[in-house]
Amino acid sequence: MRASPSTARAINDRLALRLLQRDGPLTAAQLKTETGLSRPTVADLVERLRAAGLIEVVGESGAVRRGPNAKLYGIVADRAHLAALDVRLGSVSVVVTDLLGATLAEDALPIGSGTGTEPAVERAAALLERAARAAGPVPLHSVGIGAPGLIDPATGELRDSTGLPAWHRGLVRELQRRLPATVLVENETNLAAVAELREGAARGRDTFVLFWLGLGVGAAVVLDGRLRQGASGGAGEIGFLPVPGVGGLPSAADCAGGFHSLAGSVALCELASTHGLLETDAVAEGGEEAAAVDAVRAALEAGEPGEPFLKELADRLALGAAAVVSVLDPGCVLLAGAVGHAGGAALAARVEERLAAMSPLRTEVRAGSLGDGAVLRGALITARDAAQDAIFAPEG
Repeated sequence: MRASPSTARAINDRLALRLLQRDGPLTAAQLKTETGLSRPTVADLVERLRAAGLIEVVGESGAVRRGPNAKLYGIVADRAHLAALDVRLGSVSVVVTDLLGATLAEDALPIGSGTGTEPAVERAAALLERAARAAGPVPLHSVGIGAPGLIDPATGELRDSTGLPAWHRGLVRELQRRLPATVLVENETNLAAVAELREGAARGRDTFVLFWLGLGVGAAVVLDGRLRQGASGGAGEIGFLPVPGVGGLPSAADCAGGFHSLAGSVALCELASTHGLLETDAVAEGGEEAAAVDAVRAALEAGEPGEPFLKELADRLALGAAAVVSVLDPGCVLLAGAVGHAGGAALAARVEERLAAMSPLRTEVRAGSLGDGAVLRGALITARDAAQDAIFAPEG
């Protein structure tokens, strides 16, 4: 069936807006080339989008030719503001941007484990509100939130999970109540994968698995360019993966005895201690992730003396990766999170070598390129996509 004139206009408008968002500013001639539309059709859509307040003239092309230079059109970036939050066990980070992703305000706040649910929710919500005010008078259109735990695929809400602070769920509900914006929440590891897919080390790959290596461990699965959350939102809960060498099995309420007990930061601190890279007694409670990162960096800087630790670390990561690879055959595994970022290409190469000895399925192992900021970046991408889906839909 052929599209109606109004549907065709809407399709053409959205295509032009996507090109301007990705490659802009552009001239009408460049839009004609990129879209394949006729000159009159492009002229019509440009006028339609200008009248709708979606695009504006932002300059002139530098082409040398007779007559006036061609006008450059760009998206009206302050048509809407976006916000992203990275909600951790003991902190919240926020960034507010315009529609094109330019940072307008950012802030962070520690929230101690002894803080009550209501005070923690209020502090985190107030942090976002302050950042939004600092960004200017344009209202927030969409807010993306990255948090640990399971997201119910039916409701899109953060599920109540053992071991996670109650204020996480309370914050999502409170923001949905008090903001006139669309509030979206997604698992932090999944958002890191979205960011690496769109802007990081996974660009050019439509299928991969990301390992988030931090205080805990998690995985995100991207197949055929799509993030896969699973039937209950738990795809990638690799911390619960039963593995040999930990002296037990995980339970439904506790991942101790699973891959977490091999690759989580507490386990890596213990491993580093056995190799003389740190003293576990000197690691304060809550500082395990930073200590594990320091141990990985110290081992890499030490050269040959650090190799035994790095070899055992690679063996542990390859064990988890081999289980995932044997089921999904993703062709690529990304090592992300604070520990993955600290290990970089050197650790990724060691894991790839060990994995090749364990699995017949050829798998490239890469280091994530966005570091610890991948979650916040993924949350922002999610908010931007939601806003553009709504705003880039001019009436036909």
